[in-house]
Amino acid sequence: MSDYLLGIDLGTSGSKALLMKDDGSLCGTATHSYDTQMPRPSWTEQAPEAWWTATVKSLRAVLDECGVDGEQVAAVGLTGQMHGLVVLDEEGTVLRPAILWNDQRTGKQCEAITEQVGPERIVEWTGNPVLPGFTAPKIEWIRAHEPEVFEQIATVLLPKDYVRYRLTDTLATDVSDASGTSLFDVERRQWSEAMLDALGIPEAWLPQVTESTAVSAHIHREGARATGLQQGTPVVGGAGDQAAGAVGTGATQEGIVSITLGTSGVVFAASKSYRVDPDGRLHAFCHAVPDTWHLMGVMLSAAGSLQWFRQAVWNGNSDDEAAFDDILAAAREARPGAEGLLFLPYLSGERTPHADPHARGVYFGLHLRHERCHLARAVLEGVAFGLRDSLGLMRRLGIRAEEVRVSGGGAQSPLWRQILADVLDRPVVHATTPHGAGLGAALLAGVGVDLFADVAEATSVVYREAGRTAPTDSVATYDAMYARYQALYPVLRDQFAALSETSDRLF
Repeated sequence: MSDYLLGIDLGTSGSKALLMKDDGSLCGTATHSYDTQMPRPSWTEQAPEAWWTATVKSLRAVLDECGVDGEQVAAVGLTGQMHGLVVLDEEGTVLRPAILWNDQRTGKQCEAITEQVGPERIVEWTGNPVLPGFTAPKIEWIRAHEPEVFEQIATVLLPKDYVRYRLTDTLATDVSDASGTSLFDVERRQWSEAMLDALGIPEAWLPQVTESTAVSAHIHREGARATGLQQGTPVVGGAGDQAAGAVGTGATQEGIVSITLGTSGVVFAASKSYRVDPDGRLHAFCHAVPDTWHLMGVMLSAAGSLQWFRQAVWNGNSDDEAAFDDILAAAREARPGAEGLLFLPYLSGERTPHADPHARGVYFGLHLRHERCHLARAVLEGVAFGLRDSLGLMRRLGIRAEEVRVSGGGAQSPLWRQILADVLDRPVVHATTPHGAGLGAALLAGVGVDLFADVAEATSVVYREAGRTAPTDSVATYDAMYARYQALYPVLRDQFAALSETSDRLF
């Protein structure tokens, strides 16, 4: 009887279950979606119960699709959206909707924490500045605005770890996901007593932390009954979506840089040593690979910018998936540089290199010659410029970028891959599978139960290069456009802040 590995990917839009054999072959996937609520501009929330319901449906669907019994699953790995805040009371009941990674309400809390603790000590203790998307300022927001909820908190969890709790009745997380809380000592791979003391947050609220490849829990009776998995099946620590995705794409050693073109855009580079950007513009997190760290730059609207363009500019029909092909075909008609048109992709604020929740999207340089093809191409190029910002910061810290591996929905576009290769002046490689994070979670599960000797062996079983895109003579054009792109944010920063203040007052 074959052993199967199961990866659960709790994404922003839905929960995906991925089932693979221990020889690396993919059996199937199933995804069920859930809604995101936006009770105010720049606020994003989801119901943890909806995560659980979608996960149960996805698990049962993929087992049925593949004709696999729960007892054939050797281990389960978890991954998903990072930074979100789930708060439980003493009975394990969810106290309020989860506040998500891209929620921007906590700007004042970030400023207050930074002033109270000091920016240098925060980076010393946690490896990162406190940012609006991170978990700690969300806790502080609840303390300030929902004191009746704050008084009932007994447990703080990250999104994927709520699913672990429902599967196993165990409160646990892993080092990579914990790294994005502003409460974790990334260098020492443990909760930061200094940061917890400074904020007055009890360590008893936080789950136990394991390495991503360690068995953290086992499926309990209720979890087995709900999902069809066998009681006692091991569940490994798993990883945040970017670290798990890096396992799936093989970005586990220095020299290989991973870029994810999803709703957000992520530049990810492994490091065998602990490195920190002294200005805090890059995230310094624990990798899913033991004794390894990674640097990460995040832009909040990557493929999400193209989604906005489709809905707001192209045809307004959010159900018309074919519109993406039409947009990309139109963008190919415009020459590199979009005739001088630039797009700043700050539609949800920005994180790297500008930690600014007030930043807004901008078209710069419009004139009467510009048509929809130029507007479309400028979006693709603007996202690539934003990713170049992060790669440049990493190279200053000594990270080599010998090869760039790209994944995510946007990576399916040959045009976008070519733009990336030219903007970064590096060869861009894409893999045969689009299932990076879920696949990585399944591989980590296999390492946890010794089906693979280590993460490197696990990755080698599944990773296959599908194609390679080399830079062209457009590199010089993009170098010139990028210099103009970089000059825009400093000029607009104060205006972004003023506009945000006006919007809060009027709308």
